[in-house]
Amino acid sequence: MTAMAPARTAPDLSFLLDHTSHVLRTRMAAALGEIGLTARMHCVLVHALGEERTQAQLAELGDMDKTTMVVTVDALEAAGLAERRPSSKDRRARIIAVTEEGARVARRSQKIVDGVHAEALAGLSEGDRKVFLRALNGLVEGHLAVPAESPRPARRARQGGK
Repeated sequence: MTAMAPARTAPDLSFLLDHTSHVLRTRMAAALGEIGLTARMHCVLVHALGEERTQAQLAELGDMDKTTMVVTVDALEAAGLAERRPSSKDRRARIIAVTEEGARVARRSQKIVDGVHAEALAGLSEGDRKVFLRALNGLVEGHLAVPAESPRPARRARQGGK
């Protein structure tokens, strides 16, 4: 039956991106897990440190649905790393504020994230790394910036953290 299979004319880009993304996520989860964080917790901490942001704004930045965001912030609060507070800009809004301990953990987790990324790229020469990252950024900011509209949206891979 293999004679009926279509001939592949180019590398399977979907497989290559999915596989490398999966491996990177598992390595990130393991590394951040050593300090008791998930990738989503890290994402919320670093983005909440940058400026005053609501849960909805942080969810959008981290590509999380509302339920996932609530669970993530609940875990950060339980760990004493963040808290929900009234916004200083809009008294109707509540923001996620990072505690001093949360800021310390965010600095540590950012070093871990940077290390996992460096390790992932270590197999490439410096020149190839620059070309690879420039090409990926070009896709993300250009042709693949926005998902296609579809009556049956593609399911995203479950992510152990972002």
